[in-house]
Amino acid sequence: MKNILKKLETMRKTALAAGGEKRVEAQHKKGKLTARERLEVLLDENSFEEWDMFVEHRCQDFGMASNKIPGDGIITGYGTINGRQVFVFSQDFTVFGGSLSEAHAEKVAKILDKAMQVGAPVIGLNDSGGARIQEGVESLAGYATIFQRNVLASGVIPQLSVIMGPCAGGAVYSPAMTDFIFMVKNTSYMYVTGPNVVKTVTHETVTHEDLGGAFIHTHKSGVADLAFENDIETLLQVRRFFDFLPLSNREAPPHKKTSHNPDRIDFSLDRLVPQNPSKGYDMKDLITKIVDEGDFFELQPDFASNIIIGFGRMEGETIGFVANQPLILAGCLDINASRKAARFVRFCDCFNIPLVTFVDVPGFLPGMTQEEGGIIKHGSKLLFAFAEATVPKVTIITRKAYGGAYDVMSSKHLRGDVNFAWPSAEIAVMGPRGAVEILFKKDLKNKKIINTYTQEYIEKFANPFVAASRGYIDDIIMPHTTRMRLCRTLKLLKNKIIENPRKKHDNIPL
Repeated sequence: MKNILKKLETMRKTALAAGGEKRVEAQHKKGKLTARERLEVLLDENSFEEWDMFVEHRCQDFGMASNKIPGDGIITGYGTINGRQVFVFSQDFTVFGGSLSEAHAEKVAKILDKAMQVGAPVIGLNDSGGARIQEGVESLAGYATIFQRNVLASGVIPQLSVIMGPCAGGAVYSPAMTDFIFMVKNTSYMYVTGPNVVKTVTHETVTHEDLGGAFIHTHKSGVADLAFENDIETLLQVRRFFDFLPLSNREAPPHKKTSHNPDRIDFSLDRLVPQNPSKGYDMKDLITKIVDEGDFFELQPDFASNIIIGFGRMEGETIGFVANQPLILAGCLDINASRKAARFVRFCDCFNIPLVTFVDVPGFLPGMTQEEGGIIKHGSKLLFAFAEATVPKVTIITRKAYGGAYDVMSSKHLRGDVNFAWPSAEIAVMGPRGAVEILFKKDLKNKKIINTYTQEYIEKFANPFVAASRGYIDDIIMPHTTRMRLCRTLKLLKNKIIENPRKKHDNIPL
């Protein structure tokens, strides 16, 4: 027994030492924490229970038989974040560059399987050089094993990926299938093919950062949701974000006590929408003024900024917010905005999170670029997402709701539960001037007649009364009562029951 205990102690020390002092020091010099240090920041103190510390790779080629480190470059297990259960894995770049072996993959697959069984989210801290070349196809098989678990877990438990170093080749597809991706500025990157391959194939010279850094994926590709300055800030924000999410699709989102009165009114909202219909305003002001504590966790703020998505709370309950942003492209829907919002809506629907939608949309963005890019199909993704969602859906039209974009933004016709409008709402097929120029083509040269018709159109449609008279708007509310009306409505809808027709799965226009 003494020999066994001695061996146990030796192996545990080896595992805890990771790749050794030199490699740990190299990790720190890059401004990065080690795999274990990251878990210490992410999880509650003394809550981590590690699994498979003694797992080793089984490769016999290229000198690997005599080069084994317990844990094999990844730390897996479970713990708590603010007292709530979570499964985690943290790739260790100091051990074989965090490269993925068959055994490494089996450790990840094990916690994904168990997380689905017990109903707890999975957070992956990615810092890996990719597939372990010495293992060849066994490493590739390992990736596919993880991919299959990601797909099965989708919609069952929340999956979060935190990119904290390199993530290249096949390694990027697992994070891509998870629900949210956070990155660290300057020290993390994601791409399918690296700079050397790009130079060989296309003769382009690019850096890791230019090809797949945090800026690229949070501003241009939309692959990542947020990027933060360093490891510690990133992990602390993950802790904050985690508090908005339910543990699984079997549970409601967590409740958080608030001192804010649900009947609180804010008269500044009566002045939010400018008198000039062409002037923009910041829709985020509305969101932060009506949520509990002003706490709004925005996602993808720098990508497709003409639409806003994120989480806030109303009376302590997590709510998903979708809102047009009049400051950017006048709040038009385009390809990227539609994709961004559709995926968020579907996540909320998967995990029982009610949706509140604020509408100020003049339509879909026109132009050759949008049409050639497939705005028809991409725009229909958002329509599809809102239409299939069965969670409580409350919509408020603050100003413009024109054309097909009115329908798409969680209208009454897409099973919106309660649809409100502010007195400043305008619900019509298109803007007054454009409509008149189509209706009265023969009078275009007569500016006086056109102006008269335009004014008539404004009087008829630049208000919410026509839609309200048809029951498409349930009530016209004063802006300062928005929080109160939302809280009451969401409380009404809390036990809503509605189901879609039975099917294997839908076929969203991808």
